[in-house]
Amino acid sequence: MGRPKKQTPQYSTDVINGYTYYRTRIVDADGKRVSLRAKSPEELEAKKAEALRQIAEATFRLENPTVADYCEKWLTMKTANIRATTLADYRSKVKQHIVKPLGDKYMADVTPDDINLAILPASKLSQSVYQSVQMLYKLIFEAAVKSRIIQDNPAADLNPKGGKPPKETTALTDEQVKILLDAIRGLPPYPFVMIGLYAGLRREETLALKWDSIDLDGKTPTIKVCRAWHTEHNRPVISDQLKTKAARRNIPIPPQLVECLKEVKSKSTSEYVFASSIGGGPLSYTQFARLWKYVTVAAHNNTVIYSMDFQVKTHQLRRTYITNLIYANVDPKTVQYLAGHENIKETLDIYAKVKYNRPEDIAATINSAFAPKRQDVSP
Repeated sequence: MGRPKKQTPQYSTDVINGYTYYRTRIVDADGKRVSLRAKSPEELEAKKAEALRQIAEATFRLENPTVADYCEKWLTMKTANIRATTLADYRSKVKQHIVKPLGDKYMADVTPDDINLAILPASKLSQSVYQSVQMLYKLIFEAAVKSRIIQDNPAADLNPKGGKPPKETTALTDEQVKILLDAIRGLPPYPFVMIGLYAGLRREETLALKWDSIDLDGKTPTIKVCRAWHTEHNRPVISDQLKTKAARRNIPIPPQLVECLKEVKSKSTSEYVFASSIGGGPLSYTQFARLWKYVTVAAHNNTVIYSMDFQVKTHQLRRTYITNLIYANVDPKTVQYLAGHENIKETLDIYAKVKYNRPEDIAATINSAFAPKRQDVSP
């Protein structure tokens, strides 16, 4: 007995430009009704089967996206809540350390072992990079749990400890400050270095400075920190979104910095303190790198060539400012405000390292604390 012949469904027809087409409707992955047409019932049946297969695949991907698709969705959802610089940092780390090793996997198929293997390269980088990557793994997969895309978070037990510990940033000594300033006096990085040493601004705060946020003629000269600089594809972007709320502050500045900035302002034709020679806008990343090269390679002043026997990083200027405040016995809460630290713990960590690294300064206090107590002698 032969196999029963497959029955072709009955379809309605449309006449378009004199041609008869067979027509049917299906519901797509978004719940919308879509019309399909073909010249024969057999062709329409094949077209319908392919469309239903694609819809099933799309529906499955909506319910169980790949790691790459969900990461992109997660980053998009974060756009309204975080700074542009933070988002760019997240996007770079997600692409390199999550999407690259796991992007083609479906979220529901990712296991803790997959994540432990994927994060291994990050564990060989700096401690801060590793901690940031493991945090992103936890946040992304926890968001998927809350959205009911997966049942359990495979990144929940990731060890937060890992990566190479950072080298401690040390303050410049008074002698090093003198050598540095003598070496670059009159050169492009001089005002940048002065602001770091005598106002403690972060690099992104310094490069975003406009003259409207600097008061040089008032009773108390101040710098108002209200903008931040970053670059996107080497192009400068100035934002009023600072690193933290505590970063927004008014900093009184000492006379030596006032005089330096007055001289710079007298020659400036831009609204920015550090301006590009082309158009007067803020510096690009390469322009700043070129400026800082005077410090990192060698510096000259008139006919004298200075080769410094120590390296200087931009963050050292800020650390030197904070250290000098502590040496001057400024109280920790004031130091926290001037430094723009969000957490007092960050200030106290520096405070403790500075104070306890100079035992001679606290010797008298220790001796007094443990001196034998005098007994009262009755008459």
